[in-house]
Amino acid sequence: MTESIGDLLPGMRRMGLNRRTTLAQLDLTYGAGYSESTGDVHAFPVTGMPARNAYQLIHDSLKFDGDPALNCATFLTTWMEPEAEKLIVENLGKNRVDIDEYEATERVHRRCLAHLHDLWNGKAGQEATGTVVVGSSEGIMLGGLAMKWRWRQRMQAQGKDTSRPNIVFGANAQVALEKTARYFDMEARLVPVSDGSRYVLDVERAVEMIDENTVGMFVILGSTYTGHFEDVAGMSAALDRLHREHGWDVPIHVDGACGAMIAPFAFPDLAWDFRVPRVASISTSGHKFGLTYPGIGWVVWRSAECQPSELTFELSYLGGVEKTFTLNFSHPACFLIAQYYQFIRFGRSGFTRMVNACLYHARLLSVALEATGAFECVSDIHRPRGQFGFTEATRLASSKLFAESAVSQKSGADPSINEAYNYGQPEVAFRFSDWFIQMHPTASQDVVSTLLRVRGWIIPNYPLPPDRGSIRILRVVIRETSSEDTVNRLVRDIMWATQTMLESEVKSLGEALLRPLPPAVSTSDLARDVAATHTETMDDTRRSSHWQVLLDKIGEIKPATDVVRDKEAQKTVYQRSC
Repeated sequence: MTESIGDLLPGMRRMGLNRRTTLAQLDLTYGAGYSESTGDVHAFPVTGMPARNAYQLIHDSLKFDGDPALNCATFLTTWMEPEAEKLIVENLGKNRVDIDEYEATERVHRRCLAHLHDLWNGKAGQEATGTVVVGSSEGIMLGGLAMKWRWRQRMQAQGKDTSRPNIVFGANAQVALEKTARYFDMEARLVPVSDGSRYVLDVERAVEMIDENTVGMFVILGSTYTGHFEDVAGMSAALDRLHREHGWDVPIHVDGACGAMIAPFAFPDLAWDFRVPRVASISTSGHKFGLTYPGIGWVVWRSAECQPSELTFELSYLGGVEKTFTLNFSHPACFLIAQYYQFIRFGRSGFTRMVNACLYHARLLSVALEATGAFECVSDIHRPRGQFGFTEATRLASSKLFAESAVSQKSGADPSINEAYNYGQPEVAFRFSDWFIQMHPTASQDVVSTLLRVRGWIIPNYPLPPDRGSIRILRVVIRETSSEDTVNRLVRDIMWATQTMLESEVKSLGEALLRPLPPAVSTSDLARDVAATHTETMDDTRRSSHWQVLLDKIGEIKPATDVVRDKEAQKTVYQRSC
C-alpha cells in the first residue's frame, strides 16, 4: 500500500499530511508499518507517529511485564475501585504544591493529615503537622533530617561538636533508611539481628550503639524481610533509661511503611504511635496498605516543635505565600485525592475489615505450608501471642489456634480476633524445613521460585539480613486483592513447584515438566483441607507419606515412577513431548 493520503484526499494537506505520508505510515503498526522503522530506540526519535500506533507499540511491549495481581513480592496497591480511578483521571493535571490555584485540593491535604494525626493518637485538638510525600522513603528522609537538625541545635546550644552525627537502626532496614544516613551525612549504625531478636531490632544491642552524637533512631513497624513489628515502646523505655543515666535525649522516627496502616485497625492495644513519648514522627506509604496507587506517602510529626522551622521554605512565585517542607517540589494531586477517597470510603470499620481479611489469609497460608511438612515459616503472624520460631510445638499450637479462631470471629470489623496472635503485617516468609533439607540436601528454593513463574507467580527468594544471611526465605505479601482462592492456588502451585524440583534431581527439568495435563481438580477449600491434615506430631516416616498423600490430593502431580520402558527412554524429551 504505497498511495499517499494526499493523493486520495488532497484537502488533507492543510492538516500537515503531504504526498510523502503513506497510508502504511498512518494506519499500520506492524507489517510494513512502524515496527520496522523505529530505528535506534536509544536515540531521540526524529519523527513521530500517530497516537494509536504509539499506544499499540507501547501497550504490546508492556505485556512482557508480570501480572501485578500475581506479584507476591510487592506491598503496593495494584487495584482501586472505578470511582477512585475516575477521580485520579479527572485530576491528573493538578500540581499539589500550587495551593493558591488548587485551594480545594489543599483542604483535602489538610484533612488527610488530620485523619492520620487522629489515627496515630496525636494530641486531641492540636493541628496536624506533616505533609504528603511521594512515598514513605521520602517521609523517612524528612523524619531523619528533622531529628538531625534538632540534635544539632541542642549540641550547638551546649557548645559541643556537631561534626559526627550518627543514627541507629536494625540491619533488617529497608534501603531508604540507609539512604537517609548517607545522603544527609550521618553515620549509619546498624544493629545486628539474630534468631533471638526474630530478625529485627534488638533493643539491648541498640542501646550499646547510642552515644551523645546519636541524632535519633529508626524503629520499623513491619520488617520487609519477615513482617515482624519492632518494639517501639520497649525501645522508648530503654532510651528513657539512657536519658536518666547520661542525659542523652534520643527521639524515635517510626518507619510505618506498612504497619502504620495495619496496627491501628488490627492491634489497637499496641502502643507504637504518639502514645509513646519518644516518638517524634511517623511515616507511612499511602500506596501500600493505604490502598492507593503508587506515588503517595505521608509523614506526620508529634507537634510543630518536632519539625524545625529552618527546614520549612516560604515561596510566593505560584501566586500566594506557600510553605513547603519536602524533598520533591512538584507532586501530583490525583493520588492525594484518591487517598482521601479511600479514607472516607472505608473509614475505620472498612479498613479493619480489609486488614483482618489480609491477616486471615496470611495465617491460612502459613498454617497450610507448615502442615505440608516441607516448609517452616520464619514469620510469626500465625502463632499464638508470645510464641516465636518454628518447632513442632509451635506448629501444632498455631494450627489449633487458627482452627478455633476461624469459626469464632463474629464480625470482620472486630479487631479482637487478633488479640490471640502475634503482632505483625500480613506477610508469609517461609523456607524448606530442616526435615526436608535433610531428606533432599540439593533442594533449591531458587528453583521453586523460578518454577512458580511458570504459573505466573512472582515470589522472591532472598537471604535474611546480615548476620543471618545464610538463611534464605521465600516471601508472599497478602494484599487487599488476595482471597482464599488465591491462597488455595498458591498452596497447590508451591507444592507443584517443589515436587517438580525434586523430580528434576533424577530427571532433566524438561522430563520433570513433561506430563499430560491433569484432570480438572477444584482448589476450593484446599488450603484449609491441607492445614487440617497435619494436626498431630509426625516422625520422618509419616512426613514422607504425608507429602505423597497431599500430592494426590491436589491432583496436579503423581510421584515419579522409577521404571521407564526402554523404547521410551531412548526418545528425546522433544520426541516424547510430541
